Amino acid sequence: MLILAYDFPPYVSVGGLRPFNWLRHFKEFDIEPVVITRQWGNTFGNHLDYIAEGSSNQLITELTEFGTVLRTPYHPNLSNRLLLKYGEKRFKFLRKAITGFYELGQFFFPIGPKAQLYKAANAYLKNHQVDVILATGDPFVLFSYASKLSKRYSTPWIADYRDPWSQSFSAKKGLVQRKFDLFFEKRIVKTAIQINTVDQLFKLKLALLFPQQRIEIFPNGYDAMEMEKIKNVEQENTCLTFSFIGTIYLWHPIRQLLSDFSNFTQLHPETEFRLKFYGINNAEEIMELVHSSFHDLKEKVTIISKLPNGELLEQLAKDNVLLLFNYYQFTGTKIYDYLGLKRKILLCYENSEEAEQLKQQFYFHSIETQITPQLDIINQTNSGVVVRDSEHILEVLEDLFTEFQTNGQIACNSVGVETYSRKIQVEKLAELIKSL
Repeated sequence: MLILAYDFPPYVSVGGLRPFNWLRHFKEFDIEPVVITRQWGNTFGNHLDYIAEGSSNQLITELTEFGTVLRTPYHPNLSNRLLLKYGEKRFKFLRKAITGFYELGQFFFPIGPKAQLYKAANAYLKNHQVDVILATGDPFVLFSYASKLSKRYSTPWIADYRDPWSQSFSAKKGLVQRKFDLFFEKRIVKTAIQINTVDQLFKLKLALLFPQQRIEIFPNGYDAMEMEKIKNVEQENTCLTFSFIGTIYLWHPIRQLLSDFSNFTQLHPETEFRLKFYGINNAEEIMELVHSSFHDLKEKVTIISKLPNGELLEQLAKDNVLLLFNYYQFTGTKIYDYLGLKRKILLCYENSEEAEQLKQQFYFHSIETQITPQLDIINQTNSGVVVRDSEHILEVLEDLFTEFQTNGQIACNSVGVETYSRKIQVEKLAELIKSL
C-alpha cells in the first residue's frame, strides 16, 4: 500500500498522527505500508515549522520495522520565504497572491512545495507495484496526486478526509475559494474507489456531494502504545491544573472561559490553580487578553509550545482536569487523547448564550442535524462533566477544588474507552482495504 501523507512526525500536528498509526499497525494486519511525506523538522516549535526548509535536497528513505517512509525534499516558495525572513506583518498582499497562484496551479501542474510528493510517488510506482493508494487530506492536492497516479498505473485509490474540503468550517474561506474547491473536489474524488472520514457529520456532508460512493467512518482515536508508556504517571497533587491542547477557533468561547475562572478567583481568592495551554495557535492573543481583561489570572495562565506527541501526553498525564470546547455537531480529535489519558474532561459549554452567539457568527455547517457526538461520548464513557453555562461551571469548580483538597487528585471513573484505540481503527481499516 502506498500512503500519501503530508503531515507526519516529527512534525507536531494532530493530522500527522493518523497516517503515523497506519504505518505502525498495518503490518500486524497483513498490509505492507509505504509512506510518502515531506522532510519535517521542529525548528521553531510553532506554526512556522510548516514552511521551514527541509533537511536535505535528496529523497530520504527510512526502512523501519513497521514499513518504509520516503521523505521528500521541501523548499518553501517565495511567499513562505518572505514570511520566514520578514515576519507576518510585511508583504501580506504579495504573499497572499503568490500563495493563491500555487494553491490553484498545483491542481493543473506539478508545481509548488507539495509537488515533490507526487514526483516521489510517481518514481516509486515506476519500479514497484502496489495494490492501493491511500491519500489523506488536507492538503487536498494529495487527492489530485492520488487520482492521477491511480489512472496512470491502474491502481485504485482511497480518499481519506480528516477535515472537509469545499465544505470546510473555516470562516476565512471566501465564496470564490469554496467554488474552486467544490469544482476540484467533485472532479477528483469521484475517481476514488472508497471514501473514508473521521466523523458522522463529515460523512453526512460528503454524502451530499457523493451520493453514489461508499463512505465509511474511521475515528482518529488515541494511541494505546503511548498511553501504556505513561499509565503510571501520577497527577499533580500540590496545585490543581486545568489543561487545554490544540487549536482555539473563532467560535470557541475562550473569553467566557477565562472570565469564568476569573470570577471564581474573585469568589475564592484563597484557591491555587493553573490554566495550561499546550501548543495553541494564538498564544500572543490569549496572553494579551489575560493582561488586559483578567489581571487576576496573570500568574495562573501558562502557555507551553508545541511538543512531540509522546512528551505532550506525559505532561498532560500530570494534569488534573482536561478542558474541551464544544464542537457541537462534530467530534474533533483531542477528545480521544483525553479519553486515553483517563483524566476528567470539562466540556464547555452546552447552553451558554455567549458561546451560542459565537457559534452563529463563526461556526460553519451546511446541513441540519441534531447529533452531539462529544456529549454522547462523555456520557457513554462517564469521562467528564458537560458544563451548561457560566453559573454551572462555578459549581463544578467548587466541587473539583473540594475533591482536590480532600484527595490530592481528581478521579476519572471512565468506562469503555478502549473502543477508541487507534489500533482498533487501523484493524477495521485494514479489513475494509482487503475486502475491496
